[in-house]
Amino acid sequence: MPSEKTVLITGASTGIGRVTAEFFAAKGWNVAATMRSPEKSDLASKSDRIKLFKLDVTDQVSVDRAVQDVIGHFGGIDVLVNNAGYGLLGPFEAQTDEQIRRQFETNVFGVMNVTRAVLPHMRERKQGRIVNVGSAAGRLTLPLYSMYCATKWALEGFSESLWFELRQHNIKVKIIEPGMIKTDFFERSREVATKEGLTAYDEFVSLVMPNLKAWEDAGAEPVVVARSIWRASTSFWPRLRYQPNATLSVWARGWVPGHLSVRLVRRLFNAW
Repeated sequence: MPSEKTVLITGASTGIGRVTAEFFAAKGWNVAATMRSPEKSDLASKSDRIKLFKLDVTDQVSVDRAVQDVIGHFGGIDVLVNNAGYGLLGPFEAQTDEQIRRQFETNVFGVMNVTRAVLPHMRERKQGRIVNVGSAAGRLTLPLYSMYCATKWALEGFSESLWFELRQHNIKVKIIEPGMIKTDFFERSREVATKEGLTAYDEFVSLVMPNLKAWEDAGAEPVVVARSIWRASTSFWPRLRYQPNATLSVWARGWVPGHLSVRLVRRLFNAW
């Protein structure tokens, strides 16, 4: 068992996390699929290489316990895939302090909690990879996703800086920046902020929301992201960022003048 490769994936109950767990299992890896409610998941029935573990990224006790359980069961962790996250959607003025803090607790501090728990193990073994699932929204912005974009931009800075300091320990850091992916993210992994009596943004929301949904419906299948996570986890190429279904849009943001790229987003999503 210890000679086999093991990946720990957070947020593996549905969507990209679930598909990635099945993808790694099909490649012969041991998969520690973590989620808040493993008793509700049938993922373990998909492969005898997949074992479910209870893990809430916002609870450090839960994180530490799950990491130790995974190491105890599989003998080690070769790759950590920080995938757990959700999107807070809606006008910033409608978002409460609690909603904003919860968005950062999951998408940013949750990644940090799990990474910090795994690092001593990887340092001791003098090897490992940390693959952080960000978003193209960490390189560009979308209307009504101000806090989601803020967390993904924060993840970019954290990951890139971590890349420098962990190289000396033979631990590689990778960032996945997916574009629009066809999952149930728009219905399940989002929270829509509203505020009683606040109607000033109603027309804007009614114009933008259908376009956001249409773009997601036209997105790539989640296996496209799973393949990028696999490449990031196994390739010897010293590449930091991977952009499944987002290469053109991220490239354009870097080369198109700012005022033009913002105008393009406004036109795409009817955000006038």
